[in-house]
Amino acid sequence: MMPENNTSSPTNMVPAPVPVRKSSRQGPWLLVAVAALGLSGWQWFETRQKLLDTQQEVSRKLAEFDTGNKEERGAQKQTREQIEALQAKLGAVEGRFAEFQTQTEALKALNQDIARGREEATLLEVEQAITLAGQQLQLAGNVPVAVLAMQTADARLARLDRPQYLPLRKAVTKDLQKLNALPFVDMPGISLRLEQVILGVDKLPLASYGRPAEKTESQKAVEAQPWWQRTGGNIWQELKGLVRIQRFDRDDTALLAPGQGYFLRENLKLRLLNARLALFARDQWTFRNELKVGGEWLARHFDINDKSVQAAQATLRQMTASEINVELPNLNDTQTALRALRQTKEKR
Repeated sequence: MMPENNTSSPTNMVPAPVPVRKSSRQGPWLLVAVAALGLSGWQWFETRQKLLDTQQEVSRKLAEFDTGNKEERGAQKQTREQIEALQAKLGAVEGRFAEFQTQTEALKALNQDIARGREEATLLEVEQAITLAGQQLQLAGNVPVAVLAMQTADARLARLDRPQYLPLRKAVTKDLQKLNALPFVDMPGISLRLEQVILGVDKLPLASYGRPAEKTESQKAVEAQPWWQRTGGNIWQELKGLVRIQRFDRDDTALLAPGQGYFLRENLKLRLLNARLALFARDQWTFRNELKVGGEWLARHFDINDKSVQAAQATLRQMTASEINVELPNLNDTQTALRALRQTKEKR
């Protein structure tokens, strides 16, 4: 606006000095330019400073990162080493575990074998007890021993406590009840009492021997006599031997001649031993008959006033009244159940 006004005025044709007008017109712009330049320089300096700081920070970060990376690589290496060590230990543990598992299976199999062995041993004990009970009943008629054997078998079966043994145990219980229901016959007691009587026969006093043997004179006294006296004495002894007084009104099978007491005692022992055999055979008639004959011999040929003879007679009378012929049950149910159990186990 101002230059157009100055050129239009005719009186003012002299141009103003160019430097002065340039200086006045460009002064603010110069300041602005200088300021802008200074600002730019300052910004450049500041930016450069910031870049330097940033570079230093980045360098520091990189250094820290590199250090951390090295540490991390070291840690990773250490971790890998630890992992490898752990893997090795884990492999060893797995090997030991596999070995332990193998040993456990072996121990388990061994325990099963031991259990089966114990079970088989117990079953064998049961079988032996049942066999013993049957033998005692059939051969000796010993009911108490048979009952004890069956009770032992029942106790062994109760210890097994397995369902497959229930049929056998039921059969054992049934036969055991049959045995307990039998009347009691003290076979061993009767046998022992009879044995005591047999052992005491040799000590029992006899009543008499028949005519006692006469004492002969000594050989020296006979030789000192004259021949005619010796001849007469011998004839007299022969004549006396021709006559013997003895009673025959009783049936006497025992020998009672002088010096025959030994045979009487032996015959009595044989009678009592025969009664003992009849006891074991449960032969009631033979048992009573032999005891009856033995009692008659005691009354006929032994001193009945002696206490030992009286005690022997009382014992024989008591045993004669005993009932030994008791019908014994068999163990068929138990033996059948035992065979069935054995067959079942063999099939397995």
